[in-house]
Amino acid sequence: MFTARSGFRRRGAALPSFLQPGRNVWRAARATRAAMLIDAAPYFAAARAAMLAARHTIHIVGWDLDGETPFHGAEGATDGLPETLGAFLTALVARRPELKIRLLLWDHSLFYVFERDLVPNYACLWDAPKQIEICLDDVLPIGGCHHQKLVVIDERLAFCGGIDLTRRRWDTPEHLPDDPRRVDPSGESYAPFHDAALMLDGDAARALGDLVRLRWNRSACDRLPAKALAQVAEAPGPDIWPAEVTPEFADVAVGIARTQPQFGRERMVNEVEILFADMIDAARDRIHIENQYLTATAFGARLARRLRANPALDALVVTPARYDSWLLKATMAGGRARFMDNLAQAGCDDCVRLRAPEVRHGETTASVMVHAKLMIVDDILLRVGSANICNRSMGLDTECDVVLVAETEAHRAAIQRVQNRLIAEHLGVAPDAVGAEIAARGSFFEALDRLKGVGDGTRRLVPVKDDDVRTDFEMSPFDALADPPEALIDEGPDAMKRPLRPLPLLGKIAAVAAVFLAVALLWQTSAIAEPSEIFRVLDRVARMPWTEAVVIAAFLAGGFVAVPVTLMIVATLVVFNGWPGVALAGAGALASAVATYIVGRRLGTGVLRRYLGPRLNRIRRVLPERSLWRIATVRMAPIAPFFLVNLVAGAAGVRFHNYVAGSLLGLLPDVVLIAVLVQQSRLVLADPGPDAILVLFGLVAAWGTLSLAISILVVRRWRLAPLARGQG
Repeated sequence: MFTARSGFRRRGAALPSFLQPGRNVWRAARATRAAMLIDAAPYFAAARAAMLAARHTIHIVGWDLDGETPFHGAEGATDGLPETLGAFLTALVARRPELKIRLLLWDHSLFYVFERDLVPNYACLWDAPKQIEICLDDVLPIGGCHHQKLVVIDERLAFCGGIDLTRRRWDTPEHLPDDPRRVDPSGESYAPFHDAALMLDGDAARALGDLVRLRWNRSACDRLPAKALAQVAEAPGPDIWPAEVTPEFADVAVGIARTQPQFGRERMVNEVEILFADMIDAARDRIHIENQYLTATAFGARLARRLRANPALDALVVTPARYDSWLLKATMAGGRARFMDNLAQAGCDDCVRLRAPEVRHGETTASVMVHAKLMIVDDILLRVGSANICNRSMGLDTECDVVLVAETEAHRAAIQRVQNRLIAEHLGVAPDAVGAEIAARGSFFEALDRLKGVGDGTRRLVPVKDDDVRTDFEMSPFDALADPPEALIDEGPDAMKRPLRPLPLLGKIAAVAAVFLAVALLWQTSAIAEPSEIFRVLDRVARMPWTEAVVIAAFLAGGFVAVPVTLMIVATLVVFNGWPGVALAGAGALASAVATYIVGRRLGTGVLRRYLGPRLNRIRRVLPERSLWRIATVRMAPIAPFFLVNLVAGAAGVRFHNYVAGSLLGLLPDVVLIAVLVQQSRLVLADPGPDAILVLFGLVAAWGTLSLAISILVVRRWRLAPLARGQG
């Protein structure tokens, strides 16, 4: 096992033994350069500068995104492009048309409607250029969320941390209580906000690019081929590392750890949790944690065990002073109080300090919201990512953390400088003063105590007291719902088929029944008293000139305004009896299918995904590119509206000849069955005897049963190959 004094390698040598792919990390790689970006203003400035230098791709993965968020550093936008994120990205692709931007975001649950708009915040990007593609990711268990925060540029530079490109994140390291620049898009001010992210390049950046690619392929049902993206990374071009950011690490070992919940046939990945345990076990002198939440019981038990085994170990935990909402008080604040109580019961309370940053400017004092997710162990391990120290980050939500492992004295010094910067920001002192005190004192806590009186008094770390929630929420009933360690419902091996469900069978039958009912009402209320008169009127309509052309035009127009194709087929067969009606209805439905397919092909998945969201992906998962018979089966299964299947097939690149042949084979049985139903309905109208009515109901039931059986075949038996190929 890697310890504080072992595992050092010379530059270019093998990766340290601490990083164990398949256990505590997904992959281990080397970063040519790396730098810590503390708070969103420096992060946004660096990301903006890197995006300006992008030549091929920008991939953004997040819990949330807001196109109206200010996307710039402390000095504002100085490059001539718009300040807000959405307008900036739009201007960027206008300047560089070959640039492709993909945004992969969680399709959030209604559980978060009070934190996120009911209409997604990225709605302002719906009219963005076609180079900007948005995908909502809904492939995860009920109750889970996609929480990773990644940006990968040209597969050569990557950002990983706790910062989403969304509202109420922007702040400077000064965290002024009354900073007029710290307002959300609505103009409302918010509290100081502390966060962190890591920027790196080299093979580690490419590995994060692979993670984004696999996530995109899995959720968007697209193909971002590894080979093509590797060529992007290797393409010649200028250095995109922002000139304003000085690298703090050179040729450093990086591990990438994930949480991925068990879902269907996908196994649970808990590298994040294992990495936390291994980092605690590696600690000798000090642990520095900054995290929004502190409720994971397994983490607390591991920390207590390490503190008991090593009494000289000090642990500083920087976290928010309070949680404002009632729900967070009931879950996260109550859980944090119990977390600290458990440490105290284990005899470790003196070795752990729970502190919250506070800032003062003039007469104004404010608590700093801690959103960072980072951990530093001595001067050997530096970890930054999206994972909170809560139960759901260990097994239910998707997370991504990166850990840097010191192999040289230069790496150790760099990790120490990062820690110095963090403590200096919280205490209002110079980073060099922090380093000098830690080096001079034999105890981490003694150094922190000494530093209290060194600053100017505008910043400090204050003890966190959860006494107000300890009794009120001692046995919170919401813990199991808000902070579960795994999915609340076991959805079984076919869980990834959950988003795709057959349309209600009654809906399809109702469309047919509506037409028959309309005809019956016409018979009962009009001056035409005899069915034979009705049939003669319909026959005259069928013989009118250009009627066939009008029917085809109606199918085409109806396909673009989402008129149910079943309804149009029934109407056609009511007017055109027998095989001529079958031929005309089939031709009209096929013409509508081809026309909307062509429109989908022209629009592409990017445009459709903005408006359809995950629904596009749900349809795409059962649409093959080549299988004629499977396309035919999809046509017979009421899994989605006719026009949506057509648009998605075109956008997804289903081969045209297979699409036409499969559509024809799939539509023909439906048309023939409806023709039989219409003919039987004529017999019922002409002679409404019990035998004729019984036969009609039997035919309707048989048709509905066949549709349902085919739907079950599609949903239950077909394996979703795009998802399987998206794992890694």
